[in-house]
Amino acid sequence: MNSFKLSGVVKTVLPILLGTAIYAFGLLYFIIPNQLMEGGVTGITILLKYAFGISPSFSNLLLNIPLFFLGWRILGGRQIVYTGIGIGSLSFFLWIFEKMIEHGWIETFETDYILASLYAGVTLGAGLGIVFRFGGTTGGSDIVARIMNRKYGFSMGQVILTIDIIIIALSLFYVAKENILYTLVAVFIASKVIDFIQEGAYSAKAFTIISDHAPDIADIITKEMDRGVTLIPAIGAYSKQSKYMAYCVVSRPEIRRLHQIAKSVDPRAFIIINDVHDVHGEGFKED
Repeated sequence: MNSFKLSGVVKTVLPILLGTAIYAFGLLYFIIPNQLMEGGVTGITILLKYAFGISPSFSNLLLNIPLFFLGWRILGGRQIVYTGIGIGSLSFFLWIFEKMIEHGWIETFETDYILASLYAGVTLGAGLGIVFRFGGTTGGSDIVARIMNRKYGFSMGQVILTIDIIIIALSLFYVAKENILYTLVAVFIASKVIDFIQEGAYSAKAFTIISDHAPDIADIITKEMDRGVTLIPAIGAYSKQSKYMAYCVVSRPEIRRLHQIAKSVDPRAFIIINDVHDVHGEGFKED
């Protein structure tokens, strides 16, 4: 393996390790001390902790090892390797934080259920978001969902949702109903944080401008805003007339200026504005 490929692997593995560390911290610092829940196989490990006092670091590894080898056999590929790294590192960091809590080096957060659910959502979402962004997973229901999708055509989202519903339903035997409601708050926040991290913190806007004067608008944008513009041939469905659409991506502070340019050239210009969550290239982030 040359140095370039090795560097790429390191740049992927280190964020996965960071993400699983954050996720493990959120589970042991916010979720378990406040009798909250989590979905997937992680939820099963929490239930085993509540019901029998089994260490999450041990049960997480025990439950995921057979799933990992099943996934390796059926799915294969690089992603299952990163999944193995995610499983191993999550169990490792769970063990580390368990020891730190046992020795009193970390005091768990047990002050307020609302704050606990909010902070749990942020930490779990941040951890999983980092892991997912760099092509890893923490195993569990994700492997099951991929297998069910590959073998039987089931939607991954449907499989994961079904597993989560079953686990949360089982948790009602060990967790108060109020805590399940707080869990839903944490899950909702975590999902938003995951989306935010995966889509990128940087947000821009894409303009599609339909006008008889699109080339003139494009020229002014290029000269005055130093932004690239793409002219796309189009035909009006009603008029059957040929024209151009101008497509341009700008940062948020430039939105008003671009809109003013388009309307100053053609007050009747039809403008479509879409969210762009991640932009790579000249003038934006470089790969």
